[in-house]
Amino acid sequence: MIKVLIYEDNPQFREGLTMLINGTMGFEVLATFKNCNNVMDEVEAFKPDVILMDIDMRGTNGLEGLKQIRGHNSQVKVLMLTVFDDNKNVFEALKAGANGYILKKTQPAKLLEYIEDAQTGGAPMTSSIAAQVLNMFSEIHTTTNEDYNLSEREKTVLQLLVNGYSYKMIAAEMFISIDTVRSHIKKIYEKMQVNSKSEAVAKAFKSRMV
Repeated sequence: MIKVLIYEDNPQFREGLTMLINGTMGFEVLATFKNCNNVMDEVEAFKPDVILMDIDMRGTNGLEGLKQIRGHNSQVKVLMLTVFDDNKNVFEALKAGANGYILKKTQPAKLLEYIEDAQTGGAPMTSSIAAQVLNMFSEIHTTTNEDYNLSEREKTVLQLLVNGYSYKMIAAEMFISIDTVRSHIKKIYEKMQVNSKSEAVAKAFKSRMV
């Protein structure tokens, strides 16, 4: 059972999301909220697997809520679910540690697939957002020639992360266990001094490692 928290200030959209997720086997909405005013207490109380987070909410917005969560919790998966697809919001969300960025117009079946993908270690993005991310990093002209002393196996894992592979897919591709994948990724994060997959992917692009 994938346990979900929803932060969304539009009551109709919030209710529709709740009905969709609760009506699908293997998913459960633990609670919904209209802003992130008490996000840390709520995440600690409910201990969700995945959080769907709107960006533009009255009170504490999604980006600020995400930053608060990442200040204390690097494990819970946070998907930004929003109407905004501009570069500034995308970049800020990924820099703050979002696990994915999905537009609200995403088809229901695809949204459920994205939630499941995030829960298993993927970094789902709506295709138009993924294209923007690639364009943003392709415009970075500076190069650090930094490989962060990653081993060849760690570089392979990083490349597969960049390609959007989940932990399960990486394990199958490299013929290793998911625990070994997690061990590699932990070392990658430590060497690259990052706290999330999106940060690791961003640094990999910026350093021209991939």
